[in-house]
Amino acid sequence: MSTYSYDLATDIGKIRLLISDNDIVPITDAHFSDEEITVFLTMAGGDINLAAAYALQSWAGFLSGSFTSERIGDYAYSKDLAGKKLALAQIYLAASTSVPVTDWAEMDLNCIGEE
Repeated sequence: MSTYSYDLATDIGKIRLLISDNDIVPITDAHFSDEEITVFLTMAGGDINLAAAYALQSWAGFLSGSFTSERIGDYAYSKDLAGKKLALAQIYLAASTSVPVTDWAEMDLNCIGEE
């Protein structure tokens, strides 16, 4: 059974906020379950921005088969939801890769060579 929660104190809630997948009340209109978001978070090694990018890429893949424009008589509209989600994923991916893995200022280099 899938669960759906939106608590900003949790990583799942933070990812839902980043990807705008927070419509869970009164009925669940969310795209991803908590379990699916947990998989993205695990794949990203706990990096929230990278997990959000993975989720958006997956969502864009789901939307890629959708119509991007429609014309009914004189009325026409277009939308590119998949493209917009991919563009947002790129922003989160860039934010993820800009964080240094190691903070050199916190390393204790005085112990090198000591036994």
